[in-house]
Amino acid sequence: MFIDPPYNTGSAFEHYDDGVEHSIWLSLIRDRLELLKTLLCDDGAIWITIDDNEAHYLKVLCDEVFGRTNFFANCIWQKVYSERMDATGFSASHDHVLVYRKSEAFSVNQLAKEQNVQQFNFFDEKTRKNYRRRSLRKEGSESRREDRPSMWYAIEAPDGTKVWPVKPDGTEGRWRWKKETIPANLNILEFVKKDQRWEIYVKQYLEDNPTRPPNTIWLQEEVGHNHEAKLEVKAFNNEVVFDTPKPERLLKRVLELGSNPNDWVLDSFGGSGTTGAVAHKMGRRWIMVELGEHCHTHIIPRLKKVIDGSDKGGITEAVGWKGGGGFRYYCLAPSLLERDQFSNWIINKKYNAAMLAEAICKLEGFSYAPSDTIYWQHGHSTENDFIYVTTQTLSREQFQRLSDEVGEGRSLLIMCGAFRVKNLDEFPNLTVKKIPKAVMNRCEWGKDDYSLEIKNLQVKQVEMVEDQSESLPNAMGKNGYDPRQGALFDLAGGKGSKRNDRSPSGGN
Repeated sequence: MFIDPPYNTGSAFEHYDDGVEHSIWLSLIRDRLELLKTLLCDDGAIWITIDDNEAHYLKVLCDEVFGRTNFFANCIWQKVYSERMDATGFSASHDHVLVYRKSEAFSVNQLAKEQNVQQFNFFDEKTRKNYRRRSLRKEGSESRREDRPSMWYAIEAPDGTKVWPVKPDGTEGRWRWKKETIPANLNILEFVKKDQRWEIYVKQYLEDNPTRPPNTIWLQEEVGHNHEAKLEVKAFNNEVVFDTPKPERLLKRVLELGSNPNDWVLDSFGGSGTTGAVAHKMGRRWIMVELGEHCHTHIIPRLKKVIDGSDKGGITEAVGWKGGGGFRYYCLAPSLLERDQFSNWIINKKYNAAMLAEAICKLEGFSYAPSDTIYWQHGHSTENDFIYVTTQTLSREQFQRLSDEVGEGRSLLIMCGAFRVKNLDEFPNLTVKKIPKAVMNRCEWGKDDYSLEIKNLQVKQVEMVEDQSESLPNAMGKNGYDPRQGALFDLAGGKGSKRNDRSPSGGN
């Protein structure tokens, strides 16, 4: 998973003081992270870009959601190629990429490493490989005997001579390896006699596909910068340039470290569509979620160019992308249920019969497959188990007719508005559930906006918190927690404080 959530720069919270703004932002992000965690596979990881405004608080939040032991890395991305001369104080040059794994099953991929072939000017007849020599004696800093006394020992040369790690100037040095490591690696050690003394070298072979562990400093020369990202976006939308796009090279680094070809990649803050574009070019399957108009102004135009091969920017040349593939585009339906004037839950008036039947099939685990000839077959779970969805109030006569038509050896789940039957046991091949009651607890209803904007949150006033200090003589509760002190995600803390309980929305 990769997400680039809106940074908490204050622009979305201009009518709130800084303390409340910070806490609300964390609460909104926490709900989304908890949902994303349930979708993350055991050998997967989530990569989150964030700036200094919330990076360190987000780190603590992720420790809570994913577990502190599942923190994997904090990568520093150099997002600009030069300083801002109009900056007051420091010119911010970097963002963070927080990496959390789902479990110990996750392992990060290695990066390709360049090797200077000309340095490998020796040839091993046994392995049939070229190699270069590296002294087994430590050189440079911390290379003296007193630095690592345990690595001062003798190694026997081919002629029986004891070889000690003595430097050319005669001072006592040390070996790179512990004494126990030598016996198992004698095959890659080379003894060379120079000026009547033995030198011991380690053979470093030229690899066919050399790799290296990734580091946590990502320079813009390697993974791109903000200006590069904006130029990439302009290639498919020159009129509305996305405010904070990420360069394709940055996403390439994330995906090559955290995924393999044909893996699924999820980005729940689709933005300008960089994740999907890069995943597509790199042979990954992808899902993006976007709630704003960016889907129409940026994502779809961008992916069309990727698929038809006309996108020549980004990582296209680096990965040899020529076009191909496709994608499906879905619109999120409105809430199935809504409240009427008396605050009772009813079927949303925007739903016609077909939409209702398809939605109920999804919630009940049936495949939506309406029959052209049999009115009560809206879907099926097996060859003999069907579902019928209607808002009507069904009578006993209608139940009898349905039971007769279903017959023996088959079953029918009836989802209806109401029914007038006292004893349903008369119809053993029918199961009856009322809607909307039967689906009340399946989803979060009545919320069609899951954005991170405060104006969309439902605000509920809470009564003044009574000062309990008199009844807490020891002040500290279990685990050293003071009940009078606000928790990390409280909107306001401390005794006698009045809180606004702004319940965050339920995720993307």
